Amino acid sequence: MSAPNLSGYFDGKHRHALVLQGGGALGAYQAGVYEELFNTEYQPDWLVGVSIGAINAALIAGNPHDRRIARLTEFWELVSSGMGPVTSFFSKGFGEAAFEPPAWFKHPRSAFNEFSALWSALIGIPGFYKPRFPPPVLQPDGSPGALSLYDMAPLKETLEKLIDFDLINTKRVRLSVGAVKVRNGNSHYFDNFEQEIGAEHIMASCALPPSFSPVTIEGEAYWDGGIVSNTPLQYVLDSKIMEKLCVFQVDLFSAEGPLPVNLATAQQRRKDILYSSRTRYNSNMGAEVVNTKKALRDLLARLPEQLQQDEAVKQLAESMRVTPIEIVHLIYRQSRHELESKDYEFSRASVLEHWQAGRRDAHDTLTHPEWLKASGLTDGVTQYDLTRHTREV
Repeated sequence: MSAPNLSGYFDGKHRHALVLQGGGALGAYQAGVYEELFNTEYQPDWLVGVSIGAINAALIAGNPHDRRIARLTEFWELVSSGMGPVTSFFSKGFGEAAFEPPAWFKHPRSAFNEFSALWSALIGIPGFYKPRFPPPVLQPDGSPGALSLYDMAPLKETLEKLIDFDLINTKRVRLSVGAVKVRNGNSHYFDNFEQEIGAEHIMASCALPPSFSPVTIEGEAYWDGGIVSNTPLQYVLDSKIMEKLCVFQVDLFSAEGPLPVNLATAQQRRKDILYSSRTRYNSNMGAEVVNTKKALRDLLARLPEQLQQDEAVKQLAESMRVTPIEIVHLIYRQSRHELESKDYEFSRASVLEHWQAGRRDAHDTLTHPEWLKASGLTDGVTQYDLTRHTREV
């Protein structure tokens, strides 16, 4: 699946931002979205991520254009390799078409997913994390081992192997990753336009307690940014961008879903609501603020010339200046066999499904008539959610 060439729709002044939510194993969906965008003109010059979104963003920003898909693939092959020979029964490899399980195992797929999630919890994930030994209860208070169930040392090795942080710090592409300060609970973004970025900044964005201990950077301890907000769109909207902006917002949890029918589905619905961070509400509120500023600026422009020259009016008008923004929502909507464990279920089968779902949704969006008939950007915010709202598998 490749997106059509839409050259001419955007002029050369448009910026493209890729905003990536946290969601563990579901992050393969974001990699699929990026692969579909890869050969289009929608190459992001600004990558913003939280947790697994920070890892995917760094893999893209920290590699030359022609190696980005290979590095994403290498990472997701590595973290989905934990079940060894078992995996080979359920997947053919990256780059293949849709995953098709053996006929004899098609019905108990949910049981397989639960077994895979349990395996990840007990054994760890290759290149990502391993269980603490001795366990936290036997570690001295205040030590990293006493604060977490798993050790993220494997992730540090993986990041340093797959990501060129020197390239990130040349600022050819902007990279912003979200974390939260443990002491005061405030959200904080590490941005390569403001500081040098290293593996520790990506790890801080991924340090979700109690699984992982805080990451200390310059004397300050940080946890996963998803604790405060799992959706980093607000950071983009709050930035003083004065160029036209197209934002691809890739979320891994859907705020909308069916009523639960048992404890398992209640847990699943709770997690979706918690980690979706009220994505649509936040984006709608952000759009309302921007569009209100535009309306006020238009009103000020109708004042008599004498009033427009007043310094207070000029200052207010300048503060109301807005740029055209398009927000394109791509939201992972789970398959029927997925359960509450979907974000820590790293089987090769599920990773491939998520990757292909991302490619499909990105393709559906870029070829949707509503997108193709767009007449260009005007001041203010326009939002699109053009992907299918249910999963059929």
